[in-house]
Amino acid sequence: MSIRVIIIDDQGMVRAGFAALLSAQSDIDVVGEAADGRSGIEVSRKTHPDIVLMDVRMPEMDGLTATRELLSPEPGTAHCPKVIMLTTFDVDDYVYEALHAGASGFLLKDSPPASLVSAVRVIHDGKALLDPGVTRRFIEDIVRRRPRPRRDPRLQLNGLTPRETEVLELVARGLSNLEIAERLVLAEQTVKTHISRILAKLGIRDRAQAVIAAYESGLVKPGDSVR
Repeated sequence: MSIRVIIIDDQGMVRAGFAALLSAQSDIDVVGEAADGRSGIEVSRKTHPDIVLMDVRMPEMDGLTATRELLSPEPGTAHCPKVIMLTTFDVDDYVYEALHAGASGFLLKDSPPASLVSAVRVIHDGKALLDPGVTRRFIEDIVRRRPRPRRDPRLQLNGLTPRETEVLELVARGLSNLEIAERLVLAEQTVKTHISRILAKLGIRDRAQAVIAAYESGLVKPGDSVR
């Protein structure tokens, strides 16, 4: 079954270029486009995409607001897509807010074409958009520059077992599943199972949100290194 994608960006040439690139892939279908966030939400509700490529800065409704609306649907709404934010370095703070709102990752608009195709497939498969270490460094930088009140991790993460808490800490420190498995002397599939349970218990979508949860709970702090 093909991956259904919509593109929300106020630049027509960007939409056309992304659509042509993605449509050329045998496993990806571009099922809609929109020039602003408000229209994008309407297109998403009609077409039920798997992935939404969302620009940050747009007229009418920006990408951050649109992401919040898409990922906080009204009760009874069965469909909820995954969102990849399209950005440049100068809007990092907005991207962090989008990740906090539930977006699955971000992609620089000037990334190579192969990166866009890969991002769609990776997010569709439920994996981290970026290498775990890159994701960690990005989020750590934002947390350092924009500190948030930290709650006792034992209270925020009290639904996790000690092992799951340990796995979450290592995820946030930038270790891959294989590295976590080797460190804890576990099978890699066992680590994947732990991560799936962590996501379910914390009510989050993917690894990016898990990293954010670890930092915001105080389980991991900027500058921490793997012990």
